[in-house]
Amino acid sequence: MVNGCMLTDVTEQAGTRNERKAHTRAALLDGTLALAAERGFAALSLREVARSAGIVPTAFYRHFASLDDLGATLVDEGVTALRLALREVRRKPDAHLADTVRFVFDQVAAKRALFGFLLRERHGGSAPLRQAIAMEMQLIVREIVADLSRLRALDSWSTTELEIAADLLVSTVTDGIGAFVSATPREESAVVERTVMQMRLIALGIAAWQPSRSPEN
Repeated sequence: MVNGCMLTDVTEQAGTRNERKAHTRAALLDGTLALAAERGFAALSLREVARSAGIVPTAFYRHFASLDDLGATLVDEGVTALRLALREVRRKPDAHLADTVRFVFDQVAAKRALFGFLLRERHGGSAPLRQAIAMEMQLIVREIVADLSRLRALDSWSTTELEIAADLLVSTVTDGIGAFVSATPREESAVVERTVMQMRLIALGIAAWQPSRSPEN
């Protein structure tokens, strides 16, 4: 029984340590989002990021190798959230497009700081983050191209036409998200409805588009 109690104590202590570590890591991420919203990620120092989480600078390295590593983690989380949101847009039929777009903005509202970080840093002052975001956005466009290419109605579309349509979809939604996260509460509804209208127009354009007869693929 003594050995069993000791094993339980060790397990509980390990669980407590892991919980504390996860809590501090989350605090570092949240603190960085708050600070970056004020001045941009490139202007932040490791010392103030650590202070935002209530730890000393040396303890920062128990969680991230560098500030760039922390920024890359936030980019990864933001892109994953954006990818999941855009996946909903592609999954639903046109009849439910308005509801789907509104669903996307519900997800944005729940992670406003994260989406705001991603879209600000997309054109921000940190070159490594800009490059990482640009690469991830291109991967999202490629995913949508692959989805569109499976639609029977678009069998005759060239690769270029599919890429243009995918880029238009991504750009429209991300621009809408960018406007939403910087809008006042009174402006949010107008941003959402404008994006709904834009997406409807894109859907109508895709349905009416006559593919080129160019041999290009």
